[in-house]
Amino acid sequence: MWYNLVMQKKSGFILRLCLIIGDALALILSFASAYFIRVHVDPRPYEFEAQLFDFTLTTLVVIPVMLIIIAALGLYKKSIILGKTRLPENGRLVLAAILSVAALIVYDFFMGRELFPVRVMAVTAMALSFVFLLIERLIVRLIIRAIFRSDYGTKRAIIIGNAKSTEYLADYISSHPESGLRLAGIVAGRKYVPHDLKTHQYSSLKDALRKARADVIIQTDEKSTEYVYKQAVNRHLLYYFVPSETALSSHFGEMELIGNTPAVLVMATPLSGGAAFVKRAFDILFSLVGIILAAIPMLIIWLVIKFSDFKHSAFYADERLTRYNRKFKCYKFRTMRPEYSGMTAEEAFTKMGKPQLIKKYRKDGDYMKNDPRITKIGKFLRKTSLDELPQLFNILKGDISLIGPRALLPGELRDYGDRSLILTVKSGLTGFAQVSGRRDIPFEERRALDIYYVRNWSLMLDCAIFFRTIGVVLRGEGAK
Repeated sequence: MWYNLVMQKKSGFILRLCLIIGDALALILSFASAYFIRVHVDPRPYEFEAQLFDFTLTTLVVIPVMLIIIAALGLYKKSIILGKTRLPENGRLVLAAILSVAALIVYDFFMGRELFPVRVMAVTAMALSFVFLLIERLIVRLIIRAIFRSDYGTKRAIIIGNAKSTEYLADYISSHPESGLRLAGIVAGRKYVPHDLKTHQYSSLKDALRKARADVIIQTDEKSTEYVYKQAVNRHLLYYFVPSETALSSHFGEMELIGNTPAVLVMATPLSGGAAFVKRAFDILFSLVGIILAAIPMLIIWLVIKFSDFKHSAFYADERLTRYNRKFKCYKFRTMRPEYSGMTAEEAFTKMGKPQLIKKYRKDGDYMKNDPRITKIGKFLRKTSLDELPQLFNILKGDISLIGPRALLPGELRDYGDRSLILTVKSGLTGFAQVSGRRDIPFEERRALDIYYVRNWSLMLDCAIFFRTIGVVLRGEGAK
C-alpha cells in the first residue's frame, strides 16, 4: 500500500528528473555543435587549437551550474512542464540560454581555459542552446502526456464543493488525461455534477475517501475547509483549494491552472518538488562521503563490540516510521544487552526483576542515568553518537534524510497529535529537536520543534541544523 502511495507522490519528481536529464543533454549537444560548426564548418581561421574532448569535458563540469540557473528561472515547475501556465516559457528559455553561456564564459575567464577559439562560438552556442532546449522540452512534454494518457503516474482526484468550478473541473479532468489527473469522485449537489458523471457522485467526503482510491482532494468552495484539509493531511493526499475571486488577490500556497481554473495547491510542507530533489541529492552525496570517511571507525567499533560478545550481532535493526507512515529498519550499533534487545522498557525492567524502574524511566522522559540495560561500550557510543553511524546506509537507501524529524517508533504514534503532519517528510538522522537539547527538553517541546520544521522547511534551516549538529555532537550536548 505504502509503495503505491510513494510512487504516485513521486510522479512530479519523475517529471522533473526527465526534464533535467533532457536539458542536460540539450546543453551538451548545443555546445558540442557550436564547437563543431566553428572548427570544422566555418572556413575562417582562428588563432589557437582547442580539442573537442577538452571542450566537452569542461562543458560537463559547468552543466550543474546551468541546470541550477534553469531551475532558478522556474522552468522545472509542474505547470511549466505540462504547459499549464500563463507565463511564457520561451522567454525564460532565452534567458536561461544567455545566462548559461555567460556562466561558461565566466568559468573560461577565471579558470584560464581556452574554450572559445573565437567569440562567435559563444553566440552560436547561445542560439543553439535555446533551439535545442525548446525542441527537447517539446519532445519530453509529448512523451509525458502520452504516459499520462496510458494512466501511468496519474493521480486520482476527488472534487468537493458546491461551486460552478466543480462542474468544469469534473468535465476537464475526465476529458483531459494529459492533465495527469483522473476523476475518482465528486462530493457536491446534483446540479454541480455533470450528467454523464453522476456515477462518480458521493454523498460525503468520508464516503468518497472510503470507496474511491484517491491521491488528491480539490476543494472548490470555502465550506469546512479545515476539516477537508485535515482529511488530506491525515491520509497524505495532495490538497488543492480553488479560491474565490476575492481570495485570488491573496498569495498563499502555490497557484496552478487545472484547465482554465486557478487552484491553490496547499502543501503540508514546503519540502516538495524541486526542493525535495535537491535535498535527496544532498543526502546521497553526504551519505556516500560519510560512509567512506567513517568506514575505518565503523570497522573498529564493530570489532570492539564483537570481541566483547561473539555470540550476538554488533548491529541492531529497530523498526521505525518515516514518510507516509512507512516502516523501515533503522540501523544502529548495538548498545543494549542482548537479553533486553527489542523489548519495551516495561518488558525489560520486569524481566530483570526491577519493575519499580519503569515509572522513573517514563517520568524522566524515557531516560535513566545508569540504565542497567545498556552495556559499558554502549554508554560511550550513545554519549558520542557513534552508535548512529550505520544510519548513513539508511540515508543512502532513502529510508531517512540527513535532517528531519526524529524517526518514531510505531508505539509512539499515540503520543503525537500531529503524527500525520510529522510523517509528511522523511525522518532524519538529526533534526531541529535533536540540536535544541535532545532529551534535555520535554517531549511536548520536541514534538513542537518537529512540527515547526515540517511547516517551515527551508534550505537555510537545513544548513543551520547541519552545522549546529556538528557542534552539539562534539560537545556531547544532550546525548545520553
